[in-house]
Amino acid sequence: MAAEASTEVAKTAKQSVLKEEVIVERQWLKLAETTYTDPFGKTRSGTKISLFATLTFHVLVSPVAMVGVAVIAVLQRTLHYDCIVLVKQFRPPINGYCLEFPAGLIEENESAESAALRELQEETGYKGEVIECTPALCLDPGMSNSTTHIVSVIINGDEAENTRPKQKLEFVEVISLPKNDLLQRIDELVAEEHLAVDARVYTYALALKRAEEKPLQVPFMKF
Repeated sequence: MAAEASTEVAKTAKQSVLKEEVIVERQWLKLAETTYTDPFGKTRSGTKISLFATLTFHVLVSPVAMVGVAVIAVLQRTLHYDCIVLVKQFRPPINGYCLEFPAGLIEENESAESAALRELQEETGYKGEVIECTPALCLDPGMSNSTTHIVSVIINGDEAENTRPKQKLEFVEVISLPKNDLLQRIDELVAEEHLAVDARVYTYALALKRAEEKPLQVPFMKF
């Protein structure tokens, strides 16, 4: 009976945040102790990291959750393999370099698509065309409230403006890798340069590899 009762509570109890107590707050970051209810109605607590931007409306300053973009940019050129345009930059939290998609925050009154094209040009110098944009997706919901749109972009490498792209951020290194061999090339780069890899980049490369594999064939059985 006890097991049945617990199951019933788990089905009906609504989980919610009861309160948040700020531990420390800085310009882009807030660390808070969050008290919430679990599926069984029990009160629990945990640490939450909030990333936010401060938007000013006349005299009103309102903290809102940060929303960013990550750009899956495919560089297409005549007589060349399609390449995925990535960036390598130093990340202080890991004390090392990380291989990532071009990315950044959406500015005030800016669409995700516009932000993606702007960030792509700033970080790589390339100009592209948006072909797809996802809704805002959670990055690490167990730890923070940050979200991002994944924006797919095609770059026409034959256009004059993309033959010699001029990036605006000097501390970012642009790395283009063949799309048809992306996972292996990433693994080789990691082994050679001891890079970290953004989870979104590696997941994308892994998905490309799995998509190319033949499906599992079930032996034909005679009855």
